[in-house]
Amino acid sequence: MGKKHLPTLSITTLMLMTFGNLGTSMAFSLQSANMGRIFQTLGADPTKLGFFFILPPLAGMVVQPLVGYFSDRTWIPKIGRRLPYLILGAIVAIVVMMLLPNAGSFGFKASTALWFGAVAILFMDLSSNMSMQPFKMMISDMVNDSQKDMAWSWQTIWGNIGGVIANLFPFFFTAIGVANVAAQGELPASVKWSFYVGAIILGISAAFTIWKVDEYEPGKYAEYHGIAENTEKINLFKLVKKAPKVFWTLGLVQFFCWAGFQYLWTYGTGAVAQNIWHTTDASSAAFQSAGNWYGVLSSIETVAAIIWGLMITRLNNKTRKPAYTLGLLLGAVGFFMLAVTGSKAMSAVAFVLLGIAWVTMNAIPFTILTNALDGKHDGTYMGLFNTWICLPQIVASIVSFALYPLLGNQMPHMILISATLFVVGSLSVWFIKETSVERGDAF
Repeated sequence: MGKKHLPTLSITTLMLMTFGNLGTSMAFSLQSANMGRIFQTLGADPTKLGFFFILPPLAGMVVQPLVGYFSDRTWIPKIGRRLPYLILGAIVAIVVMMLLPNAGSFGFKASTALWFGAVAILFMDLSSNMSMQPFKMMISDMVNDSQKDMAWSWQTIWGNIGGVIANLFPFFFTAIGVANVAAQGELPASVKWSFYVGAIILGISAAFTIWKVDEYEPGKYAEYHGIAENTEKINLFKLVKKAPKVFWTLGLVQFFCWAGFQYLWTYGTGAVAQNIWHTTDASSAAFQSAGNWYGVLSSIETVAAIIWGLMITRLNNKTRKPAYTLGLLLGAVGFFMLAVTGSKAMSAVAFVLLGIAWVTMNAIPFTILTNALDGKHDGTYMGLFNTWICLPQIVASIVSFALYPLLGNQMPHMILISATLFVVGSLSVWFIKETSVERGDAF
């Protein structure tokens, strides 16, 4: 059947459509920036940290394809297609964010507290993934090809603003007098309050998006995407077989990038503590200060990502892959600097470069992918594509059990592995051949 072109949306509409990602990204940022700190404070063996970091990507690899698959088949009048999943995910995430930082405060034995924390992380990631996926799918549903670079950049910008706020929370609360040291096995009040306030902001931003976004009803959606209102039902395995080639070549690049960031999240706090504060004792005041500085570094990363994100809002077919390559190469330099520096200032420069890499790998690939989709099963493919985010994190965590001891139990050395992975990822960009279903061409 013939199809209408998706309308050109105002910048304000694109901003409002993606605004809710601010709160969801705050949840992810609080989790990723504090997981190493949380589990080491609870008494986790540094050589076994990789186990706890397997759980979040495992949850994402299961949840996001299912949210995509079922939301492609969902329509609730006055709510929508993707938004019901945002509502459910946000509610669960808020509850878990209240519980997680108290894992060491319920009087459990150390081993029980660690398991409680692991389960809480699992549910937090399940719910956060359920909340985040609708934002990705609404861009594919509602934004035309000429505006997708801008839409994905705005989504990443809002997410990075949320990340800045979240990562500064522990530092801010410490600065105003909230305790940054707690009894052995418990998390400081500065971390607890960071999660509490993050949960409140998640609820507010999700509610704002639900209020402001009107998804296309099934008839109009079918017109815009040139499909039958009741599309054929195909199972996930058949859809994987029919995936466009770019799904796989992008996946190769994503594999190296997300494996690299997995090691940053797992070992970054410890590397900063070891290189700059010269401590590996997770119960020491110096380690907690390093944890706060890592939060500041993460905020520097997200500010850099916001600025770079604004610069790449107007990429085109000729500039997209060079920008992709450059962003990943700068990330490799950032990882190398972080692994070797003993200076707070140079660690800040390293995180500027990591911010550039972060927005690059979270914006450009999704533009390339959604340009190649035909609208029939976009939600499902967006969910399946999340496998290229989650699988490398799982593989990296499993490999770390052997790699970390092999590298002398040195956390900075794991960051050097991240630098290597990003160099390989940047070279893999040139295997990608972009296509556009809307324009009917390849380039």
